[in-house]
Amino acid sequence: MSVIFNTHLSRIWNNAVSLYQVGNTDADCFPIENDLRLLAEFGMNKMDVFDYAEDWCLHQEPDFMTFLLVHYERWNYFTEEQESVSSSQLLDPSSLPDKTDEAKGIVWLPRIIPKAKAKLRGELPPSVMYGCGGDRLFFQTNHVHPSQFLRITRRFWNNEQAIINWVLDCKSSPKSHY
Repeated sequence: MSVIFNTHLSRIWNNAVSLYQVGNTDADCFPIENDLRLLAEFGMNKMDVFDYAEDWCLHQEPDFMTFLLVHYERWNYFTEEQESVSSSQLLDPSSLPDKTDEAKGIVWLPRIIPKAKAKLRGELPPSVMYGCGGDRLFFQTNHVHPSQFLRITRRFWNNEQAIINWVLDCKSSPKSHY
C-alpha cells in the first residue's frame, strides 16, 4: 500500500470524524472541499468519506482500517482498470435486488454483488453506501471482510457463481479465509 495513500486517507478520515462529531452532519455541506481534488485522484468522492465517518460516529463501525482497505481496493481498480479515469455512470438504486433476496440461501448476496461492482467502478450514487448496516450484517454473518469481498468480486467479475461459491466456503470454514 502506498504510504502517500495511507497517510492522506488517515488524515482525511480523522478530519471527517472530527467534523462530524462537532455537528457537521449534512453530507451536502460537509466541509472537506480542500481534499476533493486528492480524493478524485484516488477515485473517491465526498460521500465515500462522509458515509464512513458518519457510520463510525453513530455505530462505531466500520473502523478506519476497513475504510482504508475498502478504498485501497477502489483505488487499485481505479488506477489499474480505469486508468485513473472516473466513470460517468451511476448505479440506479432501484436496479438493486431486494434486501431479502437470497442466493444459495444467503440473504443479501444478490444485492451486495452489484453494489461491490459499482463501488469498484466508482458508480455508487450518494444514496447507496458500500459497507452500510445491511452490508455489515452480511459480512459478519458470512465471515467476509468488505475489502476481501471487493477483491473477490474483481477477480470473478463475470462469474457470479464463483463469487457465490466463495462466500459459501467462507461461511462454512471461516478460519481458512483470514
